[in-house]
Amino acid sequence: MKSLKIYKYSLLLLTSCFLLVSCGKTETKPQEEEQKATTEEAAPTIASLTTEQIKTVDIQFGTIEQKQLTATLRANGALRVPNNNKANATSMYGGVIKTINVQLGDFVKKGQVIATIVNPQFIQLQEEYLSTSSKVIFAEQELARQKELSAGNAGALKNYQNADAELKSIRTRRASLQQQIQLMGINPNSLNNNNLRSALSVTSPITGTISNVFSKIGSYVDVSSPVAEIVDNSQLHLDLNIFEKDLPMLKVGQIIHFRITNNSGQDYNAKVYSIGAAFENDSKSIPVHATVQGNKSGLIDGMNITAIVSLNNVTTDAVPTDAIVSADGKEYIFVLTDKKAEDEPKEEENKTEEPKTKEVTTNFEKIEVAVGVANMGYTAITLVKDIPTNAKIVTKGAFFVNAKLTNKGEE
Repeated sequence: MKSLKIYKYSLLLLTSCFLLVSCGKTETKPQEEEQKATTEEAAPTIASLTTEQIKTVDIQFGTIEQKQLTATLRANGALRVPNNNKANATSMYGGVIKTINVQLGDFVKKGQVIATIVNPQFIQLQEEYLSTSSKVIFAEQELARQKELSAGNAGALKNYQNADAELKSIRTRRASLQQQIQLMGINPNSLNNNNLRSALSVTSPITGTISNVFSKIGSYVDVSSPVAEIVDNSQLHLDLNIFEKDLPMLKVGQIIHFRITNNSGQDYNAKVYSIGAAFENDSKSIPVHATVQGNKSGLIDGMNITAIVSLNNVTTDAVPTDAIVSADGKEYIFVLTDKKAEDEPKEEENKTEEPKTKEVTTNFEKIEVAVGVANMGYTAITLVKDIPTNAKIVTKGAFFVNAKLTNKGEE
């Protein structure tokens, strides 16, 4: 009987302990969840910057772009202008430079005067042309006179034939001089004794930019010594050196993203239009040619470039690498938003205060992203949550925005 009582007492004590532990756990769990929720709500996601702050830090904006960053091939090359888009301004006749009307970098149009040259022989050539033209008139009259005499048997046939041959010879000489004068840039029909020219103009054969000036005032030039070089950069193309093992992965029509080797701040695009069929010298590389598309500003013949050749047509969302910030083991970008920052004062709280000028601010929302492959200064991303189409994002200065959000860059 006593053992039964002890057993019942032990069972009751054990049950009471179990109930106490259960109650303790039930009360602790909501407290932990509440504390966790409070912590999550406390993390700010909206940063507010003034116009002056944005200007001072040079924050720049852009959008999420579509880039071909996967399955790519890196290659080196150079910018080239085809020879049919280069030209030398030369004189068909030798002479001394009198004036030079252009400088390096000047844009010139086809037919524009580059320089003028002088030579006394220019006057002699024009003089001979005018003299020959007069002889033609006299020879024509003499031929007509000999024809009349021959018809009336008053003159010998030989004299008529000589006059005819003389007229043909003089006409040939005049035609030759006429072509030479036209090559000098002079209109033979307008030439007379009162407008003989001692200086000739050297003109640009194409439209383009002056890339080199070879002569100076007082120097002698002729057809073998050009005055200046003109380059038309509108037909600029890309020459890449691709190794044999990578050649099967290339084809005409592929898109190339490239940057200037010594200036990586600007991206350009080109499209493959030709693949070489022979090795380039001893480098065991094959030349691949691509046409530069879109913006060509800042590109010059001979620049070295670094290119990324896209091996497929798959595009992905990408942003400049500087647009991504890391925090708490995650990656984020900042998107312009109309949402209010958590620390902005409410209107009700300011009703009793004196009205004062409100400073214009811009708000940025911190959006989590998953990052992928990075190439040519861009990084592929996947948005954790949707944002408006073509939403503006911070492409430069995202680190400062994040510091402002965490109250580390406010000062």
